[in-house]
Amino acid sequence: MTSEKTYTAFAGPRRLAAGPLRDLLPVLKKRFDRDGADIVLVFEDETGSQVDFNLRGSLDDVLDRHAPTTRRAPGRPRLGVKSREVTLLPRHWDWLEQQPKSISATLRRLVDQAAKTETGPARAKRIRAALSHVLTALAGDRPNYEEACRALFAGRTSQFETLIAHWPKDIRDYARQRAAEAARVGET
Repeated sequence: MTSEKTYTAFAGPRRLAAGPLRDLLPVLKKRFDRDGADIVLVFEDETGSQVDFNLRGSLDDVLDRHAPTTRRAPGRPRLGVKSREVTLLPRHWDWLEQQPKSISATLRRLVDQAAKTETGPARAKRIRAALSHVLTALAGDRPNYEEACRALFAGRTSQFETLIAHWPKDIRDYARQRAAEAARVGET
């Protein structure tokens, strides 16, 4: 798992840009300045979640808002923390309390380690689920959509590619690349 999130933007069936925010946002900003009413769908590649960006203001404003640089201000880092409840057994709490860092820091480290080392069927399943989210938005009305999704989740990559062969090129290429990645990590 890469530490920097990547995104892919589509305008209808055409892929506009892909990559980290610092590469994607200038393309989106330029298009927004030409036609603010244009519909562009942006997806976070790892999860398939659709994301929206506030593209008002200058490009520097947009980049500061959504892709901040690594410069650090004094004080605690802004982590985007969301408080949620976690239920653990007493032995888990005991172990966490014995760790050199705070309970929250220890849990974050453990989650990060698990995410970085995720391989095999679990990672393949997550890639396929993310691709499914994107395809629902971009190709849910395309011929063979349901059959293609069944083939995708069954790991039948060649059948999946055959079923999407007549879809628009950019959607098809994105789907093939992600499905091939799922097949590759699923074999390890």
